[in-house]
Amino acid sequence: FLLGASVAALPLLLGSSPSLLAAPGLRGRLALALHVAGVNAALLLIYPRPLYKIAVRACFLGFAFGCGLLLSAGRSAWRHFGWYMCSLSLFHYSEYLVTAINNPRSLSLDSFLLNHSFEYNLAALSSWVEFTLEKLFFPELKQITWLSTVGLLMVIFGDCLRKAAMLTAGSNFNHIVQNEKSDTHTLVTSGVYGWFRHPSYVGWFYWSIGTQVLLCNPICVVGYALASWRFFRERIEEEEITLIHFFGEEYLEYKRKVPSGLPFIKGVKLEL
Repeated sequence: FLLGASVAALPLLLGSSPSLLAAPGLRGRLALALHVAGVNAALLLIYPRPLYKIAVRACFLGFAFGCGLLLSAGRSAWRHFGWYMCSLSLFHYSEYLVTAINNPRSLSLDSFLLNHSFEYNLAALSSWVEFTLEKLFFPELKQITWLSTVGLLMVIFGDCLRKAAMLTAGSNFNHIVQNEKSDTHTLVTSGVYGWFRHPSYVGWFYWSIGTQVLLCNPICVVGYALASWRFFRERIEEEEITLIHFFGEEYLEYKRKVPSGLPFIKGVKLEL
């Protein structure tokens, strides 16, 4: 990740300002191409094939983070998109990193969540298209710095809450809902789990909406809020059925005391 992020140092090497890479000429494009090629060659030499697949993904995310820093440091109209690039790349890299710390047995390439789902990728693409079109036709809409700052704070809060939930849950956390209880599986109710029953989902919910507030994407703000709410409502109901099966009355008591954390989502309803 750090090797990829070193692209942020290119302006220093070229003796130019960060804006050179925000709207690069031939020299800027050539520098980017050489950086990518050189880093990829180094990874191929250092790592065997299985580890290379991990390293190249981490490096790609670091590269996106470094490019985001360059855009953020410049004064171009793409500055807020640079904030978004940093937020998005750091979110996906930290998903893998925290999983490696917490639950290495469940670690895989999917832990980056880069291939989360077709819907997730479509949502990301839609936000990029909306930002670009509105930047072309309504450029003043993308220069509302105070609104982008609010979005950035939402992103930071959401990501920190999610990672705090992952670290608190430890080996109990898994990106995939578990259908069988392991010997080490325990019900976590301390830390951020004392605030919300599903803090990782709460964090992701506000992180995803925050990315669109950051980009000043009015259409995607509404679309992300509705799509995320529906996804987490169904996911929480599915997960709570499993948790009730695992922990019985212990989870039911926890459910009565602690809210889900997401608006208008009560969780699975039990017939009395």
